[in-house]
Amino acid sequence: MAAKRIAQSAINWSAMAEKVSESQRPMFNAFKLKSDQYLRRVMANPENPPAIDWAYYQTRVAVPGLVESFKKQYEGLQVPYPADKVTAQVDAQEKEMQVSIKEFVAESNRRVMDAEAELKNWASVLPFSQMTMEDYAEAFPDKAWNAANPTFWPHDEASQQEPVKAEH
Repeated sequence: MAAKRIAQSAINWSAMAEKVSESQRPMFNAFKLKSDQYLRRVMANPENPPAIDWAYYQTRVAVPGLVESFKKQYEGLQVPYPADKVTAQVDAQEKEMQVSIKEFVAESNRRVMDAEAELKNWASVLPFSQMTMEDYAEAFPDKAWNAANPTFWPHDEASQQEPVKAEH
């Protein structure tokens, strides 16, 4: 009997499982289960096809040359291994995604720095309960009440009128 081949998964399942979110965990587990089932089915088959006792059939088959013909065809049979046509495409997509990931990380880091700067600004502002109107006007000059340019209720841009200049 031929030695049993050892099939190894090219996927590091534990590293992949760490990156899967909790909401995607059931689909990941189903995928891993299906992959393991395929691997078990492949491993259930022998590495080499079973040997055929051609001498036994030679003595039993009455048609001359039939067993030799079958033997020649059986031994000449070569099942080609499928050509890999998608690895190059997957590698190209991976390179494209690496560029997108780097851009996303850089943009996210910039947003984090902006948020930290905003948080630092808010930490330096007095709490609203302790502010006077002057403190509010100093901290938020664009939102504070301005006697020279009053606003109309509801104090949004759509509700404001153009200032009318008085003619003298």
